[in-house]
Amino acid sequence: MRKLLRGFFDHISSDVIQSLNAMLPEYEQALFKQAEQARSDNRQAEFFSNLRAFQRNRGEFVPHFMFALEAELAAVRTPPSRARAPAPTGLEFRTLTLVEDAAMDEEIVLSDIARRHEARASQSLLLLGQRFGALGGAPAFDNERLPVGPQGLCRMLKLAARTLELDLEERLLLYRTFDHKVMANYQEWAETLNQYLSQEGVLPGLVYLPRRTRAVDAASPARAGADAARAAGRADANKPLTGWHGPSTPSAWTIPTPVPGATPPPLPDAPGGRGAAGDGPSFELLQQLLAVRRQATARFSEPAAARFAGAETGAAGAPAGNIPGSPAMPAGAAADGIRKLVPTPEVLSALQALQGTAAPRIEGQPKRSLKDIQQALVARMRQQHGAQAALAAPDSDTFELLGLLYNEVEREVRPESPASDLLTRLQVPLAQVALRDREFFLRPEHPARELLNAVAESGATWQTDDDLDPRLLHQLHQSVDFVVKHYQGDEAVFAQANTEVQRHLEAAARKAELAERRHIEAARGKERLEIAKQRASETIETAFNDQQPPRFVQALVNQAWADVLTLTQLRQGENSDEWTEQLQTTLQIVAATTAPADAPKDPQLPARIEKALLQVGYHEDEAQAIARRLSSADGEDDGTSRTELTAKLKARARLGEQNMIRREPIQPRSPREQECYDLLRSLPYGTWFEFTLNQQGDVQRQRLSWFSPVTGHALFVNQRGQRTGEHTLDSLARLMAQGQAQVVTEDKGRLIDRAWNATLRALRSLTGMGKAADIGGNGA
Repeated sequence: MRKLLRGFFDHISSDVIQSLNAMLPEYEQALFKQAEQARSDNRQAEFFSNLRAFQRNRGEFVPHFMFALEAELAAVRTPPSRARAPAPTGLEFRTLTLVEDAAMDEEIVLSDIARRHEARASQSLLLLGQRFGALGGAPAFDNERLPVGPQGLCRMLKLAARTLELDLEERLLLYRTFDHKVMANYQEWAETLNQYLSQEGVLPGLVYLPRRTRAVDAASPARAGADAARAAGRADANKPLTGWHGPSTPSAWTIPTPVPGATPPPLPDAPGGRGAAGDGPSFELLQQLLAVRRQATARFSEPAAARFAGAETGAAGAPAGNIPGSPAMPAGAAADGIRKLVPTPEVLSALQALQGTAAPRIEGQPKRSLKDIQQALVARMRQQHGAQAALAAPDSDTFELLGLLYNEVEREVRPESPASDLLTRLQVPLAQVALRDREFFLRPEHPARELLNAVAESGATWQTDDDLDPRLLHQLHQSVDFVVKHYQGDEAVFAQANTEVQRHLEAAARKAELAERRHIEAARGKERLEIAKQRASETIETAFNDQQPPRFVQALVNQAWADVLTLTQLRQGENSDEWTEQLQTTLQIVAATTAPADAPKDPQLPARIEKALLQVGYHEDEAQAIARRLSSADGEDDGTSRTELTAKLKARARLGEQNMIRREPIQPRSPREQECYDLLRSLPYGTWFEFTLNQQGDVQRQRLSWFSPVTGHALFVNQRGQRTGEHTLDSLARLMAQGQAQVVTEDKGRLIDRAWNATLRALRSLTGMGKAADIGGNGA
């Protein structure tokens, strides 16, 4: 195994070293560009100082990175340390400490890089984990333990970055450059690593195959297995939705189990019936549901009840095409007891002719429905085959089921949106798909269903005009036009149209992710500024505890000198020598302004105060006047009066004043609000929320991009990564307790899945079937 790992290390070393060497000049140029664009001389000097440190130590970066990689590979057979998981002990408040901002920022950026690439290369990482588990004589490695996984590479990057002796912001810039230059093709690189290990005999031929549950005929064992599968998948279904365009995989579609003792409806001996008979028990169960639904509906209709009572063929479970007086058979034909079932191929030919005909849109008239298409189709068949023509039971049931699904889809689509017209244009092609392949109802990942979902979600009720992407709308129009023009029974047409839409959605997700990242960085900057201002206020308040300077001096300290402390805390940190020096100066200011008039004075104090104020951005005359006031006991200055100095300070914008957030006192929370608050603090970044906008129940989806565990500020963006507003965790918890905001879970992420499940719930409400069995599943 040692020889194999050595060969693996030699195989990847050239690629890693080449990528790192290509990254370093790019990072050097980024540093130099940042220095040129610096807003102050001090900031520019800091950038140049870091640039010199980088140029001095860059030769150590790549070797240390490779040393860390070699150490990770050498420890493949070393079991993970158990010291990381000590026995749980009681929580003691004396053990709680605040995390350094620098450490928190580094971990957030690195974990964000690792999480993103793990999501994009999930299948390759799964195979690599299996193969490294075989090499290490252990179960499959998870992403954290995988030596060449994104988390492992980020750990090596953090270790190697220490040799460069960079400040925090420059290290974060290095991490982002690593993400763009080295990790850009990580997914393809991980696939080549799998190929190399397979060629070397490590689990050759290992592939990823999603496990799917199949519908079976057995009654009790099938229900027991389905219940177990649903119980296992319920936790995944309740996970918060974090993807940009719905969950990563379709949710399992369900159908109710058959009624005990009931039999499926008889299938007529016709081409359409014979074709449907081979579709398996799942579609037969749907036919059974529809038959029971028609019976239940007929009980509420007096004319229908009379027809059922007087007709010999009105037995339970009769399909729609066999019911006298139904749209599929005229009354005269029912009286003669004669029917002529149209073969499915002829139905498809008639639909193909309707597909090329654009549906005219009349202002003020309802849009075309699947029922209208069925009636037009039956009328066309009767012109060709006589008044006795009718659809076969499976074909009629297909139209009815597709119509129910469409009704549920259109409930969640804004009627005035462009998606509404696109859904109307897709009706005929989807009817053809469902007639040719009943798996449209049974297979969650069917390409026609995927395209239907993409079109519907573009006009979903939870989206606003700002959420609509004009490029996506243009691509959806092109894909629908392509389907209407070219679909003649080949499923590949839907697959090709859906591929183009999904490619655009992936590109839009990447753009939204970049826009979101910029907003997150800005929010973190505001957060650090606010924390620095709070720390400066606490420092001044502590200095005033023992001695109280004159009120005018206190005002100068709380405004001008507070800016100095804030900027020092923000740039240098609390453990720096500069912060210690400013703390000492603060105490000297208090001592100088409260000492007797004849007390000795520090001649260097005014110069230090003036220098610090100039760095904040005060003009020289203002800085000199403030320095004289803060360094003398009498507090008088012949050059500038108090009134004049006060007016200048009021006219001056303070550091971070434009982004200052007024923090209201937090009111006590109710038990329900506290429960929601605790839930919010445990949610992952990227969780989607639905906010109720008005009393009519209109909702809007927003993504929780980031929140601060320190101040509770939360940032929300829309589907395009644009900032939609800010909340606090406290206010958000109160909205959740009132039902005005709720977390979107995986099982509610996709519109088409919700519409299908709503269709089945409607059928169950009429048939009394309360249980469901999985007929399609997620990849395991």
